[in-house]
Amino acid sequence: MKPIPPDSVGLVTPARLRFAEPLALASGGVLADYEIVYETYGTLNAEASNAVLVCHALSGSHHVAGYHSADDKRPGWWEHHVGPGKSLDTTKFFVVACNNLGSCFGSTGPASINPASGRAYGPEFPMVTVGDWVASQARLADRLGIRRWAAVVGGSLGGMQALQWAIDYPERVAHAVIIAAAPKLTAQNIAFNEVARQAILTDPDFYEGRFYDHATEPRRGLRIARMLGHITYLSDDIMREKFGRGLRGGKLNFDYQVAFEVESYLRHQADSFVGRFDANTYLLMTKALDYFDPAGAADGDLAKALAPVKADTLVVAFTSDWRFAPARSREIVKALHDNDLNVSYAEIKASHGHDAFLMRIPRYVDIFTAYMDRVFAGLSS
Repeated sequence: MKPIPPDSVGLVTPARLRFAEPLALASGGVLADYEIVYETYGTLNAEASNAVLVCHALSGSHHVAGYHSADDKRPGWWEHHVGPGKSLDTTKFFVVACNNLGSCFGSTGPASINPASGRAYGPEFPMVTVGDWVASQARLADRLGIRRWAAVVGGSLGGMQALQWAIDYPERVAHAVIIAAAPKLTAQNIAFNEVARQAILTDPDFYEGRFYDHATEPRRGLRIARMLGHITYLSDDIMREKFGRGLRGGKLNFDYQVAFEVESYLRHQADSFVGRFDANTYLLMTKALDYFDPAGAADGDLAKALAPVKADTLVVAFTSDWRFAPARSREIVKALHDNDLNVSYAEIKASHGHDAFLMRIPRYVDIFTAYMDRVFAGLSS
């Protein structure tokens, strides 16, 4: 392993908390007993006022920054933005990142053992929503002694959680940072998710979600789902820039093996996804995305849905993000303005598509850092 950079949080160890208090879910289901895995970086101050929650996106986890061991090849998924001197400066903030319920990275999910049956939950794991995640995160905050977050931050599905936090717990969120998100999915987005789900559900190795019992997994379906997802995460510009019509072997091969570089890329992404991500989790997470619609409970009026919000907000969008286009972010901004709330909006010119929120883009970093500096300054004012 290369030496750990000085601006990294370094070696980190996940923690785990068990919750015996039943969690009632929006679906009508109940999780009687569950665990949440999380990581923290930095130090909680004496007033417990400097805590920042980072919410993860669809295939993310609690491992946001740093390394789990000296042999780790990669740091956490948001290493660009979390660490000493970075946007989420761990010399100032106590950063918390938890793994959502239903995930396959440690928190209770479909692959966990159902205490009622003694076997993996599989398809019996209840459907979870963004609101359910936020409720479980509030319990985690209680256990960590955090009554109010200095900020709740997230990109994509994580940004939806940040918005839901501001709605559901207005007294507990000072700032919400909503990056590359939308107030709800379009029909086109739901359609992409449905194609991905159908790829998994119709895989002969899916066994109606009981593939754990057969010592297999729906590899084919999960691979297709991941390839489809990757296409939507990137922009046409970045795909042209990265791959163009480049040929893997320098010539057409007139068969169905990999010919173009972009085909090779998608297959690699798909192969690396299988074995580390759970198919049932993919189904759950995409459904949570589809169901997210805070305005739905307010007759479709987003401004009305955001009326309880008290947090100041930063909304960030990226010009080439066609999955959650800037116009969708501006819907959030308008609804916040309609409630006379303090909201800052930044539209970042970037060619990376939806994945831009994971990148170290100078203007994005500057704006994010400046906003978090304001958050920190407000702690001591």
